[in-house]
Order: sequence, then structure tokens, then C-alpha cells
Amino acid sequence: MIDSIASRLLRTRAVVRAPIWLYRHHAGWLFGSRMLMLEHIGRRSGAPRYVCLEVVERPSADEIVVVSGFGTGAQWYQNLRADPACRVSIGTRNGVAARARFLTEEESAAALGRYQQAHPKAWQRLRGAIEAAVGHEVEGLPTVNLKLEGD
Repeated sequence: MIDSIASRLLRTRAVVRAPIWLYRHHAGWLFGSRMLMLEHIGRRSGAPRYVCLEVVERPSADEIVVVSGFGTGAQWYQNLRADPACRVSIGTRNGVAARARFLTEEESAAALGRYQQAHPKAWQRLRGAIEAAVGHEVEGLPTVNLKLEGD
């Protein structure tokens, strides 16, 4: 029941885009350090695009790992493939230049394993919502390391 509600919310544009307004008005700190806003460039339009993502881990102060719950077909993921330069807003940091690096399957599995261990309930809810939204079991998910370049 909760998974189906969460999966519907993940497919509701107004719901998933609501945090973007807060980040763009420098109120992203309300989400703490477990969520970020990623600004990327549309591969066809060349226009700025925005998405809010959950942080899987922070290997260092200037590195953030995020996961594409909707796989390699997610627009933000495809846009970063075309142009890995991006901007990240997280906590009190806004619009920090960053560069995306796509993790290998092994690196992704290890990062997701660490996330599962650190946040078992969050992982269970997130995985259930993703599986309900995509209609199949989630095994491996593409993962991206965002290297912050400074303020």
C-alpha cells in the first residue's frame, strides 16, 4: 500500500518538482544533507534542467554519490552522459560547480550496499517505491559520483 502511494508520488510531476522551488530560493537547507538539487544541461535543448535526488553517500566533503532510481533512461542521467558538467545545491551550498563520474557496476553495488547498511528502513522504502514505479525488481542501479569543484 505505502509502496504504491510512494510510486504514484514519484510519477507526479508537481510532487517531485516541489523541492526544486525551495532549492532555487536558497531554502534547500531545509532538506539537510540527504537530498540535493542537481542542475544539468538538456542534451537536446541546451537549457538548464533541475532534479532533486537523494544522497546515497558522501565519500568526502567534495564528493556526493547519487543513484538513478529510474535507471539509465532517466533524463538527468542521459543529460549528464552528454555533458558531465553540472551544478549542485546541497544544505547551505548553492549552485556549486561539479563534474559527474559514472560508477562501474561494482562501485555502484558497493555504494548501494553501504547505503543499505547505513539506512535500512530508507532503502526498503526507496526500493519498494522504485520497484512499484518501474514495474520490476531493482537489482543494480546506475550510480553517479558528483565531484564538487568549489563555491
